[in-house]
Amino acid sequence: MDDRADVREFLMTRRARLTPELAGLTAGPNRRVAGLRRSEVAALAGVSVEYYAKLERGAIAGASSTVLDAIARALQLDEAERTHLFDLARAADGVPLSGRPRRRAAKNPATRPSLHWMLDAITDGIAFVRNTHQDLLATNELGRAFYSPVIGDGGRTPNLARFQFLDPASRDFYPDWDVFAEMCVSVMRAEAGRDPHDKGLHDLVGELSTRSDAFRTLWGAHNVRTHGTGTKRFNHPIVGEMTFAYEELAITADPGHVVLVYTAEPGSPSAERLQLLANWAASQREAEQRGAAAVTNEPDTSEAGRAGGR
Repeated sequence: MDDRADVREFLMTRRARLTPELAGLTAGPNRRVAGLRRSEVAALAGVSVEYYAKLERGAIAGASSTVLDAIARALQLDEAERTHLFDLARAADGVPLSGRPRRRAAKNPATRPSLHWMLDAITDGIAFVRNTHQDLLATNELGRAFYSPVIGDGGRTPNLARFQFLDPASRDFYPDWDVFAEMCVSVMRAEAGRDPHDKGLHDLVGELSTRSDAFRTLWGAHNVRTHGTGTKRFNHPIVGEMTFAYEELAITADPGHVVLVYTAEPGSPSAERLQLLANWAASQREAEQRGAAAVTNEPDTSEAGRAGGR
C-alpha cells in the first residue's frame, strides 16, 4: 500500500466512472475517454488544471478541506468515498486517524470478560466481535454455531477475509459470493485509508493479493464502503438458507473493533432456522459437557492410581 499510489489510483478510478452526462456536461465529438477529463474535474471543482493534476499524481499533502470538499462534489463521491479521500489526505499530512484515536498496541478486547458477558446476553441473534483485519475475535454461542465453517478446528484465529477468498466452502456459505467479496474488500480499503501504516493489514493484503486473483482485482478497483447496517443472505451447512438484518456497533473502548449482530425477522423462515441452529448449538454444548464430565469421572487405572486405592 503506497500512499501516493493509493491517492492517484483512487482519484483516477473515480474520474473514470463519471461520464460527462452524469456530471451535467456536454461530451462533444472526438472524445477518447468514457469518463471525465482532468480539466473537466478541475472546472467542476473550481481549481486549476495544474493543481488537480498534482493532486491526481498523489501529491495531496497540504490540500485544504475546502479543496477536498470541492473535489468530492465534482467526482460525486458518496459519504464513504469522501471520508476515504480525507483519510488519504490526513495520512499524507501525517495526521492521526480521522475520527478514531490511534489504536493502542497489543490490545485485544476478546480478553475482557465483560465483553463476553455482553455477547452471551444476546441469545436470539448472532453476535461477534471483528477487528480491522477481519479477524473473528469473539462470538456468542449462536455465533460459534453459525460461523462453524469459518472457525473450523480452532487452530488459528478465524479470519473472514481469508475464508472469503481462500476457502472453497465460502462459495456455499455465501450464496451472493460476489457481493460479499466486494463488500469485504471495500471495507478493508476504507480501513487501509484510515491507517495506512497498519502492518497487520499490510500483511493480510499482501497474502490475499498473492493467493487470490479475485481479491487482487477487487483491491485494484479502489472501492470503499462502510458496513453499518443492511441485510445478508447465507447458506448454513446445518440449517440451510437464512436472511439476516445486521447492525454494526463500534466498541468505543477499543477503537477499530466492532460488534456485529445478525437478527432474523420475527416469524420468518429464517427465524425458524435460526432457532433450529440454536437448538443444534445447545445439543452440541450438552454433548461436550457430558464428554468432559465422563473424562473427569473416569477411574484412574494408572499404576499410581491403583496404588492409591490399596
